[in-house]
Formats: sequence, structure tokens, C-alpha cells
Amino acid sequence: MEMHHAAEGTCTSIEVLERTSGFKFLDKAAVDDGDTRRWSLCTVTQVEEAKIILRMLPIFLSSVLGYLPIPLLLTFSVQQGGTMDTRLGATHVPPASLFAIPVVFQMLILVAYDRAAVPRLRRATGYAGGVTPLQRIGAGFASSVVALAAAAAVEARRHRGAGSDAGRMSVFWLAPQFFLLGVMDVTSFVGLLEFFYSEAPAGMKSIGGAVFFCVLGAASWLGSSLIRVVNRATARRGGGAGWLGGASLDAGRLDLFYWLLALFGLVSLALYMLCAWSYTYRHDPRMQSAMEDDRVSPAAMKQAAV
Repeated sequence: MEMHHAAEGTCTSIEVLERTSGFKFLDKAAVDDGDTRRWSLCTVTQVEEAKIILRMLPIFLSSVLGYLPIPLLLTFSVQQGGTMDTRLGATHVPPASLFAIPVVFQMLILVAYDRAAVPRLRRATGYAGGVTPLQRIGAGFASSVVALAAAAAVEARRHRGAGSDAGRMSVFWLAPQFFLLGVMDVTSFVGLLEFFYSEAPAGMKSIGGAVFFCVLGAASWLGSSLIRVVNRATARRGGGAGWLGGASLDAGRLDLFYWLLALFGLVSLALYMLCAWSYTYRHDPRMQSAMEDDRVSPAAMKQAAV
């Protein structure tokens, strides 16, 4: 079987890829059967680029599920803050300003991780980043599960003291879940971008950021659907407005919804770990930081220089 390879001077891809054994049914697209019409014959590099994207697809799909609870947690945390004691000395903290808390935590955690944790992890594991990108993403998803559990515990306590000014909790009880969300952003956010950039073909690295924000967008959209499903299911069972359908948080059961999200996050983490465990890196993660693409088409480099 003769495979179609790009001829010298005709390659439009930046990186020239060799044939791999996976997804063999796609190899038919590169079989030279004499038909040279447009879209009738692909090069081996084009086929391998499609294979790389297909191999990464389970990681991105499981990441959508892992990110699904996060927009919901951020939205309801602001509503929680509006029902809590927002006093900070003689001033009051606006609930909407609570979003500054995870941003501050992110900056502090990122500096501590880069300066203190990475050098020690690098010496222990041999990986350039201390851990692999997939391990970093998994740590972020595990942190999100703990954040949801912490949010559920805080909301359960707030709900028990609702209606009593003396029993109002301070808004800073929300700080632990915001801290854990900061840990998630530092790990999973950066890990996903690093994963795509290191594994994607050279000609597709620039769309890594776009793919990541597609993951966030899909997670937010599915989160809205999840709210409707939960409201309908709990309204039928309890005969009321549902966990999230009341006129206020005090009339609903946000704490139970948080526990449901924590369970969902735990299942998503298990699914992600299965996908990550079965994934095979294109390059050794221990060498990625110092490695440049060594399969670059000379013809493509000449065209880029012109």
C-alpha cells in the first residue's frame, strides 16, 4: 500500500509527521490510488494531525464536565454573599467584589507554585514542569471537588441561621472555597493550555487558547441546563419550587445542590483520570521544555523566510 507523502517544496504544514499505528481507518485518506482530484488525497502529515486531535478529544470532553460546576459555584457564591454579614470593620464589602478574592489567591498561589513547588517537584520527578500537564489538570479538578464540598458545608450552616441577624455568618466564610478555586485555576487552567500546546501539531498550536475557552463556554451552557433539570426534578418530588426555584436562597436548598455538584465533580474527576491514564504523550514530558520540534519541513521554513 503506497502512502502519499508531501513532496519537497510542496508541504504546507509546518511540521512533517510520520505515520503512527492508531486510528488505522484514517490511513485510507492517504492511500494513493491515482485519484488526484481536490479533497481526494491527503498527505500522511494531514492524516496524523487528525489523529492527534482525536487522541486529545477525550481529555477535552472530560474537561468540559470537570469545569461544569465552576460557573455555577461562582454565580451562587455572590448570591450567598448578599445574604451574609458583609461588614469589614466600619465598611461593607459589596458581594460582587468577592470575585477579587480568587484573583488575589491566584497571583499568590502562582508565585508560590512557580518559585517553591516546581523546583522541588522537578528534582523529585524529573519533569520540566514538576508534574505532567495531565497531572496538573487532575489536581485542579480534585481541588474543585473540595471547593464544592466546602461551599456545601458553609451554605448548610448559613441556611440554618437564616432569618436571624444575630446568627448571620461573615461573608469571609466564603474565602476557603475561593482559595480552592484559585488553586484550580492555577493548575487546570494552565495545565490545559500547556497540554494542548505541547501535544498539538506545530501548525495548530495557535488555536489552543480558543479550544480552552470553548471548553469553558460549553461547561457554562451545560450548567444552565443542569439548573433547569434539577429544579424540575426536585419540584416534582417535593411539590414546591425546587432547590433553586425559590424567591431567595433561604427558600431553596442551595446546600443540597452544592453536594450534588460535588458528587458530579467526583464522577467527572474519575472519568478524566480514566482518559488521562489511557492517553499516550507524543513526546516525553521530561524533555518537552528543552525540546524543539525536530521534524520541521525544510521547504516550509524556506517559504516562511521568503
